[in-house]
Amino acid sequence: MPSLTVENYLKAILQLELKTGASTTSTGSLATALDVSPGTVTSMLKTLAESGHATYRPYEGVTLSESGRQVALRIVRRHRLIELFLVQTLDLTWDQVHDEAENMEHAVSDFLVDRIDDFLGRPESDPHGDPIPARDGELRGEGQQTTPLVESPAGSHIRFARVLNQDSEFLRHLSDSGLEVGSVATILDVDQTAGDVTLQLPTRETTLERSVAEHLLVETVPSELATDSPPTNSLANEA
Repeated sequence: MPSLTVENYLKAILQLELKTGASTTSTGSLATALDVSPGTVTSMLKTLAESGHATYRPYEGVTLSESGRQVALRIVRRHRLIELFLVQTLDLTWDQVHDEAENMEHAVSDFLVDRIDDFLGRPESDPHGDPIPARDGELRGEGQQTTPLVESPAGSHIRFARVLNQDSEFLRHLSDSGLEVGSVATILDVDQTAGDVTLQLPTRETTLERSVAEHLLVETVPSELATDSPPTNSLANEA
């Protein structure tokens, strides 16, 4: 049974693989993700290689073996299902569940996680839009066609599909702006200089700075599913 530290490293490597699309993860990026020194990472990568969970090449990086990938997928599955369970059954907000899931993901059994999965209806994504691995390791929803919000043109009708920055303060800012995964909107304007994006939501108009918008993935939806209401400022001018 892998230790908690080993599980955390394998999970972090997998998440970086999925984020970058690269099969090899550098020591530096892993050290940054885990907030530890490169020397500490190098030592652990040698341990992972000796146990058969990964292949490590100095100055190149680390690649998960099949066994290491399966362990990582199992931990990611636990984490994301726990997050969704806490939101849907205990009414925790999406900015509250990450740390709780971090504490619980190593303690719950696969049996309990499978029961949670069945109870929730075998969902494809967690509260932040991240795909949830199925029991067989398949990443349900990973093939979803999404685009960074900053690359979407004005006039697009979109649905928010995934949040890449899951810092609690960032998520609270999104909530204050009226946004969550599943929210629909029409892009009113994209500032070509600053990169700010102005959106019309069903009940309000909001502008997101580029530093916020670049962490949001969206999917295009038919116009009838998004809001076609006049911008809030226009209504105020008419009044």
